[in-house]
Amino acid sequence: MRKIVWALLLLFAFTVPWEYSMDLGEPLGNVARIAGLLLLLAAIPAILQSGRLRAPGPAQWLVFALYLWFCCSFFWTIDAIATLEKMRGYFQEMMVVWLVWEFAESPGDLRNLLRVTVAGSWVLAILTLANFASPQAIAEGQIRFVASGQDPNDVARFLDLGFPMAALLYDGESGWPGRFLAAGYLPLGLVAVVLTASRGGFLAAAVALAGCAILLAHGHSGRALQAGFALPALAACVWIWVPRETLERLATIAGQLHGGDLNQRWNIWSAGWHAFVQAPLFGCGAGTFVVAAGTSPIDTAHNSALALLVEGGLCALLIAVAIVALAAWSAMRTRGTLRVALATALLVWIITSLVATVNESRTTWMLFAVIALAGRLALEDPEGLESTFPA
Repeated sequence: MRKIVWALLLLFAFTVPWEYSMDLGEPLGNVARIAGLLLLLAAIPAILQSGRLRAPGPAQWLVFALYLWFCCSFFWTIDAIATLEKMRGYFQEMMVVWLVWEFAESPGDLRNLLRVTVAGSWVLAILTLANFASPQAIAEGQIRFVASGQDPNDVARFLDLGFPMAALLYDGESGWPGRFLAAGYLPLGLVAVVLTASRGGFLAAAVALAGCAILLAHGHSGRALQAGFALPALAACVWIWVPRETLERLATIAGQLHGGDLNQRWNIWSAGWHAFVQAPLFGCGAGTFVVAAGTSPIDTAHNSALALLVEGGLCALLIAVAIVALAAWSAMRTRGTLRVALATALLVWIITSLVATVNESRTTWMLFAVIALAGRLALEDPEGLESTFPA
């Protein structure tokens, strides 16, 4: 039974990057939600059958505490319907932190989780390129290209998180399919990020690729030379094929940072701050940012810390900060290339959290689940971890 659960867990991790591109509507929802429900339905009897439950670690307790706090916010929320909906959503997103902890047993399981995550990122990148090549996009003169059903900024963020994982996997893959999966994603994902024209995503991609350079060049100086020859060719292809308007939007990054409004984010942040000071300790209730801040219904906080402050107050933010700090500590407990990859992914996540509401994303909790698992394996099986991810 646990083997079935593990297979469903891998399927769930594979669907997370491109989940919004396949939505079957209510009551089923998107593909990751369906995979998650199947996973949960299989996990409960598997645990009952085995008669054991792995002792939760600090990360699991902190995530559980944050979820309970959001549930408690129902008693003082300003929008009960939104809070109930968010309680359901947070459960579906946060449960993976416990499921990975419970059912992943070995360094090989960790590597397989990373493989399916990169494979899912491949799907997202291909869907983004398909939108770029579609007759509809060409006819409408689009300048931002994205997989169907997705937001450009979210797509760029999802793709960025795949870069350090792919670079990490390149070493230790004995067959060409594994090496192609890892090495091929780097140029494909980068082109897809450029096509989204996401300025925050492009900056995060630069950080992610810097980490990838460290991973690929570590102990293999020839790879740095190969990358040096490949980058000009890739840049030339981007310059030739990507629309000028797309590149011009990316070129406004410096201006936005120095004197712009970050695509009207300053106005949203100002409204959110005023909402926070009205209920600084407990917040206004999970899922109530739009109502509390008085912004457009299609808006989000565009800042994870601010969203937590408005919806859960200082208490929620302190728990979330503890989760991130614990993730950083778990990443530092690993060694070699695995440490570099996890630290890079976490840094990319932190950068994107400044301009996006990433606490409501399955990719966030999948990342924390993977880092917590790596930290546990660094204590339980350091030799196996080092042989699985050669340093």
